Amino acid sequence: MRRKVIAGNWKMNMLPNEAIDFIQELTPLVKDTKNEVVLCVPYTDLFYALLHVQDTNIKIGAQNMHWEEKGAYTGEVSAPMLKSIGVEYVIIGHSERRQYFAETDETVNKKIKSALAHGLKPIVCVGETLEQREAGETEKVVTNQIAKAFEGINASDLEKIIVAYEPIWAIGTGKTATKEDANATIMQIRKKIAEIYGQNEAEGVIIQYGGSVKSSNAKELFEMSDIDGGLVGGASLKAEEFSKIVKFDE
Repeated sequence: MRRKVIAGNWKMNMLPNEAIDFIQELTPLVKDTKNEVVLCVPYTDLFYALLHVQDTNIKIGAQNMHWEEKGAYTGEVSAPMLKSIGVEYVIIGHSERRQYFAETDETVNKKIKSALAHGLKPIVCVGETLEQREAGETEKVVTNQIAKAFEGINASDLEKIIVAYEPIWAIGTGKTATKEDANATIMQIRKKIAEIYGQNEAEGVIIQYGGSVKSSNAKELFEMSDIDGGLVGGASLKAEEFSKIVKFDE
């Protein structure tokens, strides 16, 4: 049985003092959940967040990383840097990175390999645009992204990888894929992973849904057969709202 992982992506929000206040408010609200709770915070919040989640069930992730270990890459942060301070997760290939910062399937693949090599758990984002969806290309687009992202990845590493299906047209728009559509696309993603690694391995991969997830729709989404939690954007910026998403099954 796959576990449910609920990850908050704060994006470019929250100063350190706000992050501390948030974690102190969230901690008692989610302390009894059996679901995994992750907060992916800006670099400037990482140290403070890690300090304040000690002795809690909350994990901390970063929102991006470079594939090289070190070097002349001004403004970048590497996997060893993240690992050295206690970060567990890292988002890779978010559509905003692809859209604004020239992230490609090839750089996503390099980052996944580097994350795994240094003991980080990548949350790998895939998803289609509205134009691609309306042209009936959703399956083709997301399975192609999966194939390229997983190129050269060993089957033994699959248990450390989370996939997040985020239809780009649903991110921050208030629009959400129907639970049936989201589940169907995630089933196609799982099918593609099965083609590469085998059905047993694919059944173990955690695949989240992301795209305007909130407390009012979390339960119906996360109870679908193949949706294993969510990557939550705007709704992860309010502790009480995020806690309701985490505790969707209570």
